[in-house]
Amino acid sequence: MTTHTTHTTTTDDLERLMALMTGDEKHSTAATSTLDALWVLYDRVLRVGPETVDEPGRDRFLLSKGHGPMAYYAVLAARGFVPEAWLPGFGSYDSPLGHHPDRTLIPGVEIGSGSLGHGLPLAVGTVLGLRAQGLTDPRVWVLIGDAELDEGSNHEALAYAGPAGLEQLHTLVIDNSSATHGWPGGIASRFEAAGWSAETVDGRDHEALYAAFTAPHPGRPRAVVARVEPKN
Repeated sequence: MTTHTTHTTTTDDLERLMALMTGDEKHSTAATSTLDALWVLYDRVLRVGPETVDEPGRDRFLLSKGHGPMAYYAVLAARGFVPEAWLPGFGSYDSPLGHHPDRTLIPGVEIGSGSLGHGLPLAVGTVLGLRAQGLTDPRVWVLIGDAELDEGSNHEALAYAGPAGLEQLHTLVIDNSSATHGWPGGIASRFEAAGWSAETVDGRDHEALYAAFTAPHPGRPRAVVARVEPKN
């Protein structure tokens, strides 16, 4: 599958797109924390575009942190998956852009999400499903928040994926210091203890994110922990 060519969209453009989405939205911080990492993924890493959203060989991106989807919608609009004209209607009764993304309404959205702890288990199942079909080339990415690691479902998924050698699986953890329990040695060490390849980077540094996203990890799933400013 052909990868995207680099577009001229800038962070300023993304902030303008996000600003089109207004209303009573309590999860704006959850959205802004993901903006840079999402853009690097969609602009330079993911092998999927508006014209390939139904191809079996596409990469899959699963937004588990679905309770703050504004940055996701802005990036989808910037990449041409959805029209910019949809953004001002965000959250309204007849808008496809809800406060949680709906895979049946938005092109390119793989899962309906928002409830904490669902995305990583779904990503594990997606990789297993692809393998069962003989599709070993598509990569599966899931974006979770650090607070989601308080959920037992995520613990079970990451504990399974390492020993199973799910090399197609990539987990992006947005760490804004909102987890309740934490982990000795940091989040990356939690994944490493379960057999993952893991790295922690500055979640606002595009080049550091790109290098971490594209680092080789033969025979192991990959986790990238993107540190951003603490949640207020």
